[in-house]
Amino acid sequence: MTSNSIVIVGGGHSGAQLCASLAELGQGSRIHLVCEEPVLPYQRPPLSKAFFKKAGESAQSIRAASWYEQQGIQVHLGDPVKSVDPDKHIVQLSSGQTLSYAHLVLATGTRARQLPSLPTNLDNVHTLRTAQDANHLRAALESVKRVTFIGGGFIGLELAATLQSLGKHVTVLESQPRLLSRAVSAELSAHVLSTHQAAGLDVRMESQIKGFEFESHRVTRIELANENLEVECVVLGIGAEPEDALARQIGLTCEQGIVVDAHMKTSHSHIWAVGDCTRFPWTNDMTTLRLESVQNANDQARVAAQSIMGQMVSYQPVPWFWSEQGSMRLQMVGLMPQLPHVAQTVRRPFTAPAQPASGENAGFSLFHYQGERLVCVETVNAPMEHMMARKILEQGLSPSPSAVADTATPLKNWLT
Repeated sequence: MTSNSIVIVGGGHSGAQLCASLAELGQGSRIHLVCEEPVLPYQRPPLSKAFFKKAGESAQSIRAASWYEQQGIQVHLGDPVKSVDPDKHIVQLSSGQTLSYAHLVLATGTRARQLPSLPTNLDNVHTLRTAQDANHLRAALESVKRVTFIGGGFIGLELAATLQSLGKHVTVLESQPRLLSRAVSAELSAHVLSTHQAAGLDVRMESQIKGFEFESHRVTRIELANENLEVECVVLGIGAEPEDALARQIGLTCEQGIVVDAHMKTSHSHIWAVGDCTRFPWTNDMTTLRLESVQNANDQARVAAQSIMGQMVSYQPVPWFWSEQGSMRLQMVGLMPQLPHVAQTVRRPFTAPAQPASGENAGFSLFHYQGERLVCVETVNAPMEHMMARKILEQGLSPSPSAVADTATPLKNWLT
């Protein structure tokens, strides 16, 4: 191997997409993909849904092993990075193998956030970030009737709805006054809560945990303000933290994520970072942002590939997300204004030809304005409306609130 190599650390969506983007630019033979997990990069969103619905379901590889071979990409599975010497451009793997590089890319993703008050390695406490996590939880569920979720985030609610549909008795303990409070509007939060409750989920808002009771490496009770809740199986869904330990070891600038510029370059020359682990420039006033989404991971990887090849394009995203929770397909584009900015919201009903006009599957969109500018659109069971909204925001358009409220006018009419 020569120092002309590109070493990618991380086997998630961003690492896989970076391999693909560099291969498209004819650079496949330069790539070493280093994966901590013993499997090729795989699709992570299905882990909270289809993985549990089908007996024996396995993680779905993003690309087959033959593709990496055809592109000349060398893949190192189950061999995480032990150390990096940024001055000598050398990566040492846990196996002892060393890789020299011309460019190093960190695509290390996130790790599940833990509760400081809850001991680690308890037999009946789970998180869901990896295929191994999913396998462990699926095995545990074979002998479990009741599952208690701590936290009402996207992954937790997706999995909670899945398990409830499989006949488990599911309780969700959320400490905040509303679900998904950092990610979606209050109106969408209320809809998500009511839909889950109507489907049979036991969702308890403003649940403050006072303590836990343990027995034989298991948590047996959760102490709440007004009761002691007996538990069989606990799933932590309290978010994720950027996996930046290696970046800090190298000496890169980190601020709740690995800091990169608009080209995905870190504070050290020849080292780049992409995906959920990064904090990148968002606006001209020096605001920075960290996003956790497949879209962000893939798009940053494409930008990094071009930048590594000297094209130095800039990442200027219109963020979009999705979440499938039971009967709801939630899709969001743009970002909700944060306080003290007050948004005007317009609700636009949507009914597809084969969709009922009312009931739990009825679709609608929420258009959020900051002043006169459209900044975010949330949709429920309205995928075509979401696609049109994405195009509207990507083109920098802001149809008036009265215009989007007129359901007789298709959103596509506003596109240039």
